[in-house]
Order: sequence, then structure tokens, then C-alpha cells
Amino acid sequence: MEQLQGKTILKKIAIGKVFYFEKTIAEVRRQKIEDTVAEIIRFERAKETAQEQLQGLYEKAKEEVGEAEADIFQVHSMMLDDDDFCDTIINYIHAGNLNAEYAVAKAGDEFAEMFASMDDEYMKARSADIKDISERLLCLLSGVQRDGPTLTEPVILIADDLSPSETVQMDKSNILAFVTRAGSVNSHTAILARSMDIPALIEVKIDKAWHGRMAVVDGYQGTIVIDPDAVYLEELRGIQERDKQKAEAQKALIGQKSMTKSGKEINVYANIGTVSDVAFVLQQDGEGIGLFRSEFLYLESKALPTEEEQFLAYKEVAEKMEGKPVIIRTLDIGADKQVDYLDLAEEENPALGYRAIRICLTQTEIFKTQLRAIYRASAFGEIAIMFPMIISVEELAQIKVILESVKIGLSEQGIPYGDPQIGVMIETPAAVMVSEELAQEVDFFSIGTNDLTQYTLAIDRQNPKLDHFYDAHHPAILKMIQMTIENGHKGGAWVGICGELAADLELTEQFVEMGVDELSVSPPFILSLREKIRGLE
Repeated sequence: MEQLQGKTILKKIAIGKVFYFEKTIAEVRRQKIEDTVAEIIRFERAKETAQEQLQGLYEKAKEEVGEAEADIFQVHSMMLDDDDFCDTIINYIHAGNLNAEYAVAKAGDEFAEMFASMDDEYMKARSADIKDISERLLCLLSGVQRDGPTLTEPVILIADDLSPSETVQMDKSNILAFVTRAGSVNSHTAILARSMDIPALIEVKIDKAWHGRMAVVDGYQGTIVIDPDAVYLEELRGIQERDKQKAEAQKALIGQKSMTKSGKEINVYANIGTVSDVAFVLQQDGEGIGLFRSEFLYLESKALPTEEEQFLAYKEVAEKMEGKPVIIRTLDIGADKQVDYLDLAEEENPALGYRAIRICLTQTEIFKTQLRAIYRASAFGEIAIMFPMIISVEELAQIKVILESVKIGLSEQGIPYGDPQIGVMIETPAAVMVSEELAQEVDFFSIGTNDLTQYTLAIDRQNPKLDHFYDAHHPAILKMIQMTIENGHKGGAWVGICGELAADLELTEQFVEMGVDELSVSPPFILSLREKIRGLE
């Protein structure tokens, strides 16, 4: 019995034979060509065919896993049309008299490396998307077939890596789990695995010699066990059966209230990063969106997103939620989330540096553009605005002056807007200590437990060497949450939690006893949290 550790994507159990998938890779050779115009035409034709293929994959994914997940291929389509990417390829062909295959491979490597070197995990995961579209072009240019494996029985699929298109093209009825050597928990392939409800592990030292052997993927422990013994198999089959019964039972919770036995109702909202995430929220019966991370609109753009671009995104989310609350967190860039076009200087302590509301209050035109977009969208749904990294009442006073100027400007232009609630994230010890005063200035608090834990314990949560010291259940954190809830209510504000602790079922009862009004979690945890709440007295 051989056991290896990895990072888990979905907490489920899979038992079955291993199938090792080895990709067919187009061989790329550097060649000098005379007719660069003809070579550029070859590239353009390959690009057109690739776009047709991506449209087909979009339609297939939309039917099998839903529109939100199918949007992955719309993203690929946009990346394939990206001017910088295409111009780089064409420049290599034209200036270097190089064949299209080599130009695509070289540009693909450069752009993939650029994304992979970024600090932000979401942007880092886009490296795999660049590789995917580059490989698609290379296969079309070289005539290599790009099909996934033919699976004749249910298997645990292992591979060095899997692209989103390879994942979608496979016969899902015969896939028990994915296990890869590479990958990211934020990759589109990981997102697809979650949406298909297939357990997956990444960063596993796989071995092609496993092909055909029995294995168990334990998504709870993040392990794969090759040639498991009978005792271990029986134990894991028991967990698998328990999960199956639990998932079936949780479906009955759709449409039910998240209410304790004594009648206390807790709002269970969802955290999202993009517009496409809304479909998953609705599928899981989320009661609202407690955290829309608006910075992803900035991270996915090569320039500051315009007011119109932002307005359309916020409006779409509000309309899709059909009157349910949508809390939009204003720009939270900085620290581990960087964008080149803001030209932010390197800092010795970025987590303590120029980030979030500090950028907005010093670059007010960027802030006003976003606020105008949010206010305009508020005419189309139940939108609220939340400000991150607040440490003082004085900051709120500055924000309110800017809000007033934005509303005056919209009124003068005859542009309609709603009356969004205003809230702040409590994610610094300073905010906790002045929470009674802050509560008198806002409608709600949302406690960001990730940063609150980091700043309270003086532990960089990006540093893996400190994992042993990172204790999210530290008494100081729980006392701060209690203090914030009490002070919020005293000042007339409702209080929610949107950090990872919101989904920690070990703490749910304690949070309810503290008097929390709302818990906002990733969509897959909504029904589990509702079940936990409904089981409390």
C-alpha cells in the first residue's frame, strides 16, 4: 500500500482503477521561412478554427456543467483574440522569418511564464489557460489530433496536468477522480472538477506505473493510496456511502430557511469572484451574495476597467440574483493582488502597506469610477457597498464625502441609482477596537477573518513556514468576533462573517450564540452550513 499527499480540490472519496493519460504533444521545430505573409495567414486560419472549436466546447460544457463553468471557454476565446498575444506571434513570424508553430510556442511560453510569476493565485492560475490555447493552435498548425483518452470503464484519471478543454471533452460518466502533478486550486480545471462534483488532487508526485492498479483518492485527507488493503478499502467505502446519503439528504434543504430549531434565522450568503459564479450560487440556493470580490474585474483586465464595464458586470449580478442582496466589496488591490497598470511600488511589508481603501482614498478618480458604476447598478437590484481595510471613523468620513459627490454627479446627469446599504469589513484589530463608533456610521459589518487572523496573530498567511503557528481558532480571534458583533448591534448595524471561518462548521454554533446575523461562504458550503444551522437549538 503506497500513499502520496497532494492538495485537495473537493472533499469526496473515489475508489477505482488508475488510468494514466499521456498527452499527444505537437513537436515544435524552429524553421526559417521566406513567405512571412503566407505564414501569418496560416496562423490566422488556425486561430479561426480554434475559435470554432472553443465555441463547440462552450456549448458542450454549458449543457453538461452549466453556463457559469462553460464561460471558461469564452475566456479562452477572448485570450485567443488578445491583441498583445496575437501581435507577439505575428511579430515573431514577420521580424524573425519564423514558422508559425515556433512563434506560437515561444509567445505561449512567454505569456504563461508571465502569469505564473504573478503573486495573486487567481492570476497565476491563468498560466494554464495560456498553455491550453497555445497547445490548441500548435495542434491545428501541425495536424496533430488533440483528443482526450477513450475511457471504457470508470477510472481515476492521473496526468501531469489537464487543460479545461481536455477535462470537458472526457466522458464524465467514466471519471471517478482527477489526480495531477501540476495544477492550482484556482485553475479552471479545478473549478470544472468542483462543478462536476468530481474529487481531485493536485501537486501529487504521480507515477505512470500506477496505470491499471487499484487506488483510493481521499479528498478529506488530500491523499491517493495505491493498492489499498481490504481494511482501508472498507473504511473508505463507508465514508463514501455516508457522503452519498448526506448529499441526497441536503437537496431537501433547497428552498428551506437557514433557521435554528428555536426560530433564529441566519442569512447564508455566498462569496464570489466573477459574474459567472452567480449560476453556482443560485444552484446551491444561496440567499444572497455576501462578498463580491470586485478586484477580479481589475485583475483580469490589462487596464483600469471602465465605468461602463464595471456597471454591466455589477448590473448582471444584481439582475441574476433577482432581488436577493448583493454586497460588492470595493477595490481590494495590493499585498498579494497586483496589477501592472497601477504601477504599485514594491514594499517590504505589502500586507501592511499601500492596499485596498488606502489606494482608493489617495487615487480618488479610480474610486469614484467604481462607485459610479456600483450606484448605477443599484437601480437594478438589492446592492450594498462594502469597504475593505477600514481602521478609523475618519476614513469613513472621507468615504462619505466621496459618496455624496458621486450621487450629486449622477443626479445632475439624470442617471438613476438606488439607495445601497453601506458597510465595512472588520479585518484589523484597530477596526475591532473602534467598532462601536464605526457601527453608528454604517448599516452593516462583515468580519474578514482571514486578514483579521493574520493581523492579530502577526502571521503572514502567505508564508507556508508559518502554517504550524496559524491558529484561526485562537481565543483572541474569537473574542474579537464576539466584541465586533456586540458593538455592531449596539450601534445599530447587522453583522456578518465572510472569511473562511464562516464555513467552519465547528464554530457555527458558537457564532450563532454570539449573535451573528449572516455567514457568507463559497457556494459548495451553502447547504452544509444551512443543515448545521437547522440542527442547532
